[in-house]
Amino acid sequence: MLHRLALVLLVLAAAMPAAFAQVAATVPEPADYRMDDYRAPTPATLKGATVVDTAAAKALHEKGVAFVDVMPRAPKPKGLPAGTLWHPKERRDIPGSIWLVDTGYGALAPVMRDYLMKGLEAATRGDKAAPLVLYCQRDCWMSWNAARRAVEAGYGAVHWYPDGTDGWAEAGLPLVVAEPVARPDE
Repeated sequence: MLHRLALVLLVLAAAMPAAFAQVAATVPEPADYRMDDYRAPTPATLKGATVVDTAAAKALHEKGVAFVDVMPRAPKPKGLPAGTLWHPKERRDIPGSIWLVDTGYGALAPVMRDYLMKGLEAATRGDKAAPLVLYCQRDCWMSWNAARRAVEAGYGAVHWYPDGTDGWAEAGLPLVVAEPVARPDE
């Protein structure tokens, strides 16, 4: 009986990646930004952008294309007693990336939208035709939202890398400790 259970579990585990890929293929591209439940399967498409896998992302990286991480960062807890040390969780990025923290939410305050736009402008040196790769982690709508904003802002060579740092690390490619670009509201 135990042998049969182990066999069933092995078969299920082998089928999981295919099942997750099938779920992603069935997620429709929404008409607007994702506003909640950001850690969920994403669509396989993004109108106006090129969706890239790890091999394509690596090739773009090797060409020196700008990479932008939009992963959120937990804020310092309010009300900490004076003198309390607080260390934010470490973020590891694709080397050479800029980290525009918290810019992938569905609704952005004007100051955060400006922060994103100024960051994209810096990453592309003001050239809206320059290629740009946006990412965070797999099954994260933050990068989908931010890439959509880049397309809507007129960037013509937006690449969305939906596997993000998860796919990069799984391919054995290096990640480096990152610090976000300073936010104007901090």
